[in-house]
Amino acid sequence: MSREPRIRRLVGELALEKKVRLTHGANDPEGRATGYVAGVDRLGIPPLRMADGPLGVRIPNESATAFPAPMALAATFDADLASEHGEALGRETRGKGQDVLLAPGANLVRVPHNGRNFEYFAEDPVLSASLAGAVVAGIQSQDVVATPKHYVANSQETARAAVDAEIDERALRELYLPSFRSAVEAGAGSIMTAYNDVNGTRMSDHERLLRDVLKGEWGFEGYVVSDWFGTEGAAAAANGGLDLEMPGITMAEMQSAMAGDDADAADGNGDEAGELPDAIADGMPDHESCERFADSLAEAVESGAVSEDRLDDMVARVLREMDRVGLLEGGDDRADGAVDTPAHRELATRVATRGTVLLENDRVLPFSDDADVAVIGPNVDEPVLGGGGSSETTPVVETDPQAGLAERADGEVTVAHGLPRIEGVSMLEEFTGGEDDRAEPSREPDLEGAAAAAREADVAVVFVRDTASEAVDREDLRLPGRQNELVETIAAENDRTVVVVNSSGPIECPWHEEVAAVLENWYPGQAHGDAVASILYGDADPGGRLPVTFAPEDAYPTADERRYPGVDGTARYDEGVFVGYRHFDSAEREPTYPFGHGRSYADYEYVDADPDLEDGTVRVTVENTADRDGREVVQVYVRPPTVDGVDRPVRELAGFESVAIPAGERVSVTVDLEALAFARYGEDGEGWTVDPGEYALEVGRSSRDIRATLRTDLEAGFRERVRQSLATGGPPPTDG
Repeated sequence: MSREPRIRRLVGELALEKKVRLTHGANDPEGRATGYVAGVDRLGIPPLRMADGPLGVRIPNESATAFPAPMALAATFDADLASEHGEALGRETRGKGQDVLLAPGANLVRVPHNGRNFEYFAEDPVLSASLAGAVVAGIQSQDVVATPKHYVANSQETARAAVDAEIDERALRELYLPSFRSAVEAGAGSIMTAYNDVNGTRMSDHERLLRDVLKGEWGFEGYVVSDWFGTEGAAAAANGGLDLEMPGITMAEMQSAMAGDDADAADGNGDEAGELPDAIADGMPDHESCERFADSLAEAVESGAVSEDRLDDMVARVLREMDRVGLLEGGDDRADGAVDTPAHRELATRVATRGTVLLENDRVLPFSDDADVAVIGPNVDEPVLGGGGSSETTPVVETDPQAGLAERADGEVTVAHGLPRIEGVSMLEEFTGGEDDRAEPSREPDLEGAAAAAREADVAVVFVRDTASEAVDREDLRLPGRQNELVETIAAENDRTVVVVNSSGPIECPWHEEVAAVLENWYPGQAHGDAVASILYGDADPGGRLPVTFAPEDAYPTADERRYPGVDGTARYDEGVFVGYRHFDSAEREPTYPFGHGRSYADYEYVDADPDLEDGTVRVTVENTADRDGREVVQVYVRPPTVDGVDRPVRELAGFESVAIPAGERVSVTVDLEALAFARYGEDGEGWTVDPGEYALEVGRSSRDIRATLRTDLEAGFRERVRQSLATGGPPPTDG
């Protein structure tokens, strides 16, 4: 039977009570799923099981591949690699017996302090949308429902469940919606709503953004699911466009389930939750104000507050996605799952390596095999698997920095910690009442011992890190503890000091001119030690580029408290479209490291660039002039014409391509240009507009390192194709 008649038949055979049963969460009798929708045995509708997973599948007390953070994946500027990554996430989800992966995170990086930035991709909408769509397509290819989150404008963890994002339509359309639209076009079966309000309306109730934009304009056929305890009024949520309320159980039951306890042991009648630290509690939803669909939706339908047609649509959307992934067929033809395979381990290493960004290098990298190396840092004996929260993953295997370097080196490797261990922040541990059994007791500081180790070594590598977690933002962009002092101390003792940064996003680097090299290694996951060793010794070229701008804290537009964390419960996005590098260009401020920046061990010459706007591409010829193989990321930006009364960014990323270039060879790279970079969204009802006039296509290595500029007047036909593609969705602007 074809899908739609079967769905209509099933909905028609369900009584009101059973329909409601399919619109809310319940306890997983196995105690494994993050979210669980009970099935209807009589009609052959099985349960629907959901697992957390932006960094790997999280099942309580079970192991899975701990992949690098999405920020590291974004730093590869490689959509094909992102698709492969998504496929692996989907296979692991299937291997764990789950049907839905609550990933990827698709929020734009607006606030550099955001404790959840490591789960997201970029500050630029074209890069973010490309990666989000690729990951979604990969997940869905494995008969798993992908759930991009958190729709929309979830830019901070501080008061995330209470803050109102006051944002204009242009910024929404140009910056914050494109990643979700790309995910929908890639086949996402579900979208998770954010906790925050947008322009005074709770996202779980937001009829315009859920029903009009997501389901209407974009034609989204899947289901919209709430974040856990993210709703208030049941009727308002249902009428606003929410299809599935989560978790549908009490806070105490959820805490028990997340801790891996027997779900049946939870107090089904209680709603008491353990006390949380104030900083984390500030970022948690009010579970007591959540009116559950299980308690109220049937009555709302019977009273007419919610129409039965709306309820039928909610149920049909859930069943449709269950059918798409083969659940209604008994699951016999679904893709096979696999967890912690050699291929997944290799992929985790490859992403961590490819995403590493070489920020500085004064001829100290790569190391010679026989160099004597001092490995210094408070946490060099543990891998940075990720930040805290629902994304925490436990791997089967892992390598830490000191082990990775010791295994790779031929010379002597000495280890000095220098400082007490930097303790991570874990919303999940606080939430479940668990303890971190990975970390050893804190050490006594020994800066002199670290300095002595650096003096005796040929090179010194200082590993530093930040701490980040869901439900709480970073207090500032400084490295926690005395890590800046540690770097400065080691740099004073050894002029061949390399700093490896493991961070969730931008940090301040007050010592960057005092050291010989700086590597941004993000949260690299289980392959931390192996991946960073391969870069330090030159076994791989650092192929990563910055998906976010690095700058002093007060240089970002969100340094204004009205914008972040907000005043009187409202965060005003009045910087408009000037976020990230767009802000720094417009304000003519020099960042520490610009968007798109990253050095290579090879050298490149941009030989030629040829636009073909009929195909919507630019062909770029790049030569590797070095005697070693390298990887380059070719970036194309658009400079729009000046229009009276309209403020536009100086440049916008239009396309990119990551390419391996052998030593001494030339390659021709075709870069597809995204329509979004040419257009603007009018606030006066005109919608998408592509202005006439001269456009400059800037080809370069970063937003501040342009190697070639091509100027062109866009033909009227091209401008109309761009406008239509944004207005209606579909393929990029070509004649083909």
